[in-house]
Amino acid sequence: MRNLDRPILAACALLLLTAGGAMAAPAGIAAAFGNTVKATYPDGRFQRYWFKADHTWHAIGRRGTASSGKWTQNGETVCLKQTKPFPAPLKYCTNFPSTGAVGSSWPSKDAGGGRITLSLVKGAA
Repeated sequence: MRNLDRPILAACALLLLTAGGAMAAPAGIAAAFGNTVKATYPDGRFQRYWFKADHTWHAIGRRGTASSGKWTQNGETVCLKQTKPFPAPLKYCTNFPSTGAVGSSWPSKDAGGGRITLSLVKGAA
């Protein structure tokens, strides 16, 4: 490698490193990847959901029961179709704001129509 090429390579590497730090944090459903969506009920109990980019999810319910399935998105609506512990005949759909990011919360309804608060929590809490 010529001595003239080294400063150019160093400048390119620096540009890539600083550009990566300037990227915006993910928002919407993408912000949930690697993090936890917590559904809190009025009585304080909660369940947790973990979403993956491959359109799968898994959860631990209020009673400690595990479930999992596939998710789809249409605009700001995310729908969950359970496959385990048994295939559910219905989908559960809820609002997931496109601006939602770690630390944000929004009101929603559970599958039975009851009030819940959804929160996006950092990490797999």
